[in-house]
Amino acid sequence: MSGFTPKTLNFLTDLAQNNNREWFNAHKAGYETHVLDPALRFIEAMQAPLGTISPHFVAAPKRVGGSLMRVYRDTRFSHNKTPYKTNIGIQFRHEMAKDVHAPGFYVHVEPERAFVGVGLWRPDATALKGIREFIRDNPAEWGKATRGRRFAESFQLRGDSLTRPPKGFSADLAYIEDIKRKDFIAVHDLDRLTPLDGDFSQLVTALFRLALPYMKTMCKAVGVPC
Repeated sequence: MSGFTPKTLNFLTDLAQNNNREWFNAHKAGYETHVLDPALRFIEAMQAPLGTISPHFVAAPKRVGGSLMRVYRDTRFSHNKTPYKTNIGIQFRHEMAKDVHAPGFYVHVEPERAFVGVGLWRPDATALKGIREFIRDNPAEWGKATRGRRFAESFQLRGDSLTRPPKGFSADLAYIEDIKRKDFIAVHDLDRLTPLDGDFSQLVTALFRLALPYMKTMCKAVGVPC
């Protein structure tokens, strides 16, 4: 069971229209009832299925420091000073994520869009170099992981790329467009109401399982188990 209801999306819509501390504090009970608690129930429901996909990723249903990303925005370096995120972000991190940049599974819910993501967003310099070198040195394996029919029909690589090949990589390499990437997130877009379905956790599990060959390749590229 996902636990998400129309009231979840309604609360996030209201928050987007009243993104200030006074409104949020006055409606914190609604946040806990319609956003926080359903998200934690969903994470808990994903614990056993995620364990069957890989024992190295963590579903932690904790109010702070677990799989649910903070509602509070980091505004220190942003022109946007609104204090709260108006989406639910759930990240099932790799067990080694505190020590190295490692791939993860991600679920995104907001009133106007929802998606499942897998991979690495903005890997640090060490991980990025490892991924690029892996693609260069293992083009057949990379192509199988990213261009396989089932994966390619369900997921698309998204994010930013360099305009030119990175230093040390020839422009005529296989998959040079992938080598130029700054982000290695693959995304499956959902209907915005899909998270309200009672079988949402089963759908997410099926998508994570479908993406496992890609995740195994990403983990291999950055040197962590999967």
